Amino acid sequence: MIHTGSLPPGPRLPAPLQTLRWTLHSPSFMDSCHARYGDLFTLRFVAKAVAGPTATRDAGRWVFLAHPDLVKQVFTADPSLVLTGETNRFLLDLVGPSSILVLDEPEHMERRRLLLPPLHGNRVRRYGELISEIARAEVERWPRGTPLTLWPRMQAITLEVIVRVVFGIVEPERIARWRELLSTLLNTGTSPRFVLTQRLSNTLLRRPPGGYRRLVDPVDAAIAEEIGRRRQAGDVGERDDILSLLIGARREDGSALSEAELRDELITLLVAGHESTATMLAWAFERLMRHPEQLARVREEAASGEDRYAEAVVQETMRLRPVLPIVLRRLAAPMELGGSLLAEGAWVAPCAYLVHRRPDVYEDPLAFRPERFLERAPGTYTWLPFGGGVRRCLGASFAQMEMKQVLQAVAAQVELRPVRDESERLRPRFITLAPARRAEVVLG
Repeated sequence: MIHTGSLPPGPRLPAPLQTLRWTLHSPSFMDSCHARYGDLFTLRFVAKAVAGPTATRDAGRWVFLAHPDLVKQVFTADPSLVLTGETNRFLLDLVGPSSILVLDEPEHMERRRLLLPPLHGNRVRRYGELISEIARAEVERWPRGTPLTLWPRMQAITLEVIVRVVFGIVEPERIARWRELLSTLLNTGTSPRFVLTQRLSNTLLRRPPGGYRRLVDPVDAAIAEEIGRRRQAGDVGERDDILSLLIGARREDGSALSEAELRDELITLLVAGHESTATMLAWAFERLMRHPEQLARVREEAASGEDRYAEAVVQETMRLRPVLPIVLRRLAAPMELGGSLLAEGAWVAPCAYLVHRRPDVYEDPLAFRPERFLERAPGTYTWLPFGGGVRRCLGASFAQMEMKQVLQAVAAQVELRPVRDESERLRPRFITLAPARRAEVVLG
């Protein structure tokens, strides 16, 4: 029987309280709703708080999908009928209106064709030794025998990697400048206090406050400087960094990306390629430290020149601790999902966090067992850390390769043990889930 005219059930709490609970600890909110309402449930938020000051009421009502069949139905639907760009518009202040994250069809697919080549195949593999070199140099600077937090150290590695890959920068002083710029932007802009303040302000003001602009403006100026420097160098066609490749890229009609389009794609790559990978690496070490046999196996494999187990560790980390717990889509036409006919304009949320914890998909789902991915490959609709369908993350191959290289480089150089025996809780940071204590560790 198909139910029409109403959304699937969900908590009866007022939207402001649901918004607050989601902001403070979304994992426990998702767990409790899934246990009570099943694989299809609705959360109601203050629309302006989660989708920006111009959001409609529909943008505050998210239908969560916690079953692989429901996820498959959305990911395989016609992309012109299941939209992503509009649901990402809360990122406009950061990534800009030309970012691939906020584009829908047909502009999205055209932009995807331009961005995909630098992030796949042989180009990605060529970066492997560079990543290992950066990781080894960073580890040499770490103190031994005293507690330190790995999350900012992983940020330092992934930031240098992405700056060198995107801009081709090798000068230490320029890399240091970018480290300061991006660290300020991301560490301030994703902190729970800052995010909560912005969301509350968005519900009270007609326009969003200028908090993000003050953080983004210095980065914009630095990007403009890098673009100008590259154009003046005159060797764009001889370089293989992403900035040079994008300057030389042409659409089917022969036109190049504008300065604004270059800016938006570059900052998207810098932010997405840095922050999420650093958080995933912090989670990988947080898990491995509490499973010393598995950490030893990573170390032994690195010495042998293999990487299959490290790849399984990456896959299991992203299953158990997905940095992005959901993706959002907006229906451009009615769709029947799980017995409910959702109206045009409904927002649906395929939920990696919940799908990854299903006991009918993963045996002993809360256990950290990389071996499960030695036995079978990740499923298209049961392993969702990079989303799915035509909107699957462009940088998925690069991110997984980078994580493998860093895991092996660090494990080969130092012994790691946790500061505390108990696991670190998941802590929301903007749209990601990070280790609550930032992956505390002591190096042997």
